[in-house]
Amino acid sequence: MRSLILTAIRLSVFAAVISAQPVAKAADLDSHPLPPLPSPAVPEGARPSDYLRAAQTALAAGRVGEAQEALEMAQTRMLDRSVPLGQTNNPSDNPLIGQITAARQALAARDRATGTKLIQAAIESATAQGL
Repeated sequence: MRSLILTAIRLSVFAAVISAQPVAKAADLDSHPLPPLPSPAVPEGARPSDYLRAAQTALAAGRVGEAQEALEMAQTRMLDRSVPLGQTNNPSDNPLIGQITAARQALAARDRATGTKLIQAAIESATAQGL
């Protein structure tokens, strides 16, 4: 019985110590923004396939942040498109955008092998489309 009381007291003290610790709030995290991702060495106005190749090269060299940035830039180039007036709210139906999204998700999940395969597939799709 005595050990049960001592255990209860220890748990109470432990709970009090934990509850006294400050908890990080979203506002605290906003005051310390993350640094920007490194930019790939791709000239201005490059095609999506150029950014995809840069992502592939960066990932092979272990520069995951640079690969992520190159994928984001490739996806942005894909989303820059001409559409008829009145259809600007229609999302692009190009499957390459989905491939790039999947590659970005793989890198975000720290799955470099899948990311590499998805980037290669996206390069093939972009090349086939002349992009």
